[in-house]
Amino acid sequence: MTATQEPPAHATGVPGGGFPSGDLTLLRFLVEQALSADTCALSESELIDQIQEIEALQASLAALQASRIRAFARSHVENSPTDLDPEKLHRSVIAQIQLACRVSTTEARTRVADARDLHSGLDRIRGLHRAGELSAAKVSAIAVECRDLDTAQRAQVDARLATSRDLTRYGIGRLRAMTRRLVAEIAPDRFRARVDAAKAERRVTLRPAPDAMSYLTAYVPVEQGTACLAALQRAFVEVQVDPAPLTRTRGQVLADTLVERVTGQATATAVNLEVQVTVPVQALLDPQSPLPAEIPGLGPVPVDLLATSEGTKSLRRLLTDQGIVIGGDSRRRTFTGLLATLVKARAENRCTGDAPVRHLDHIHRDADGGRTELDNGRGVCEFHNHVREQPGWQVFRAPDGIVVTTTPTGHRYCGPAPPPPPAPPPRAPS
Repeated sequence: MTATQEPPAHATGVPGGGFPSGDLTLLRFLVEQALSADTCALSESELIDQIQEIEALQASLAALQASRIRAFARSHVENSPTDLDPEKLHRSVIAQIQLACRVSTTEARTRVADARDLHSGLDRIRGLHRAGELSAAKVSAIAVECRDLDTAQRAQVDARLATSRDLTRYGIGRLRAMTRRLVAEIAPDRFRARVDAAKAERRVTLRPAPDAMSYLTAYVPVEQGTACLAALQRAFVEVQVDPAPLTRTRGQVLADTLVERVTGQATATAVNLEVQVTVPVQALLDPQSPLPAEIPGLGPVPVDLLATSEGTKSLRRLLTDQGIVIGGDSRRRTFTGLLATLVKARAENRCTGDAPVRHLDHIHRDADGGRTELDNGRGVCEFHNHVREQPGWQVFRAPDGIVVTTTPTGHRYCGPAPPPPPAPPPRAPS
């Protein structure tokens, strides 16, 4: 059985042309059986064969999911009020796919767009996807590059890509570059418009990295990025020719030089800033407590790493208990000041969809008598704050403190529970 076959003729209770949910349950059962099977009797060659089959099955299942995403989007639009803003409808579709697939809002938006575009000119690519020849990541790379084309232009790209015998062997980077060249050739005006639009989206972002590090990313035009890297590389050459001993690697010199030139500091470590750190109340009561401090949105970090003699770093400490920021109340309509800081810190500056917190929302709406207090506040991105205002969406806090979202289809999704604090190690007997 393949993931894309039609149901057998004798199947009962199956809508015409539909894929029976029983087959999906059977497929999951077969996967569970395969997971529990003893692999000791399999040869290395048989294991590789199975790995290849599983990879193809994953691609076919992703194609099946894309078809269902498209079907849901069409059904949701058809069954919604005709006077509803199309943009709001689109948001509702994306939000429900994001919750169902447990992915970020950006990923959900990409999946919805891919599902649409695969049926709008990319017929050959969709066929390879269904057959398990192209993975979801490769198909998405192609679809993203064709995003601004019309159906006819997308079909031309699809036909040109299909002439390549090695298409299924190419990596994502090569597929993306090949598709981009075809788009530039087939639709030069649209390609130029995309380049101009991309320049308008230039920005700098910060993401957490393991081990108290972070990723500082600059999204800039290629010529500007190349110029920045060349300037940093020249700084390393200057360090190399300096008679003083070289104590840093090339990567360290480039990173330090970037920080120094952006901030204007004499050295990269002389940082001037206020750092918001959540500190477990148990750690204040017990100096030997192993509970770590944490920078919301960036993860745990040793406090002594922040308290250096260089610069003018200061710490704003927010007390937590059992992983929850405690304290805070207000009679204002909006979350401001310390209360806003507490709400953001409790959410670790991340929305449920993993986007940065942009809005502070009343779980029980202010218009319905909800109070502006810590227990009634939640940190969300702009997208999720707007989508909850549409018909059929409900948000409430359950008795256990978890925020629950109900979608127009009646599905309920629970927000993440605060992580339990680590158990302190047993103390040695005195």
